[in-house]
Amino acid sequence: MYGIYSKYYENISLDLFSRDMEEKSGVFVVFERHSGRAVGFSTLKTVDLEIKGRKGIGVFSGDTILEKEYWGSRVLHVKFFLKMVREKMKRPYQPLFWLLISKGYKTYLLMANNFHRYYPDHQGKNEHLAPLVDDYCDKLFPGYFCSNRKLLDFGDGYTFLKSDVAAITETMRADNDKIRFFEQCNPSWQRGTELPCIGQVTFSLLFSYPFALWRKIRDRKSRLPRTSVACE
Repeated sequence: MYGIYSKYYENISLDLFSRDMEEKSGVFVVFERHSGRAVGFSTLKTVDLEIKGRKGIGVFSGDTILEKEYWGSRVLHVKFFLKMVREKMKRPYQPLFWLLISKGYKTYLLMANNFHRYYPDHQGKNEHLAPLVDDYCDKLFPGYFCSNRKLLDFGDGYTFLKSDVAAITETMRADNDKIRFFEQCNPSWQRGTELPCIGQVTFSLLFSYPFALWRKIRDRKSRLPRTSVACE
């Protein structure tokens, strides 16, 4: 897993990677079907939240990376969706949220393209979720969250994406409102600052997402190598 990570990030070390992994609740690992080698992973951690006096649960997504030849694969999406279904079934009347921090636009689009209620929203919706972002950032990253900029800044020595991994072109800015909005919110993303985000997991989302995912897979008609996912 560290070998994969080191291909796409700068300012990293095995010690830092290991310490970060120890703090997580679990990890999804993507394996190449025919060889069995790991080609990607996504870490996660559960967090207790409170919204308007009600207890809630947040599932925080940490580092997520796939080998370049597998970009576009939906296997992690499917596994994460099933994880959220299980969490919602455990506590059906308790608010459930997906928490993530994004140093690149691709991570932000995972939420912006799939969630009905999320923050920050390029249309200015769901401002009521903003306090929850402050809450989980204070719990998980004390001392690093700037409430004015709404960014996590871990300093110049923090990990950041290599320049060829998630570059934003002028065409992308012009054609995609969400990518342009992400860069406006996180103008220092190339230095490794993180944009904290939150999305609410509702029953309507859990019902509609499988159909949306099926349409994406059908329309793309991808020729990606076959993969399978194991959750540890």
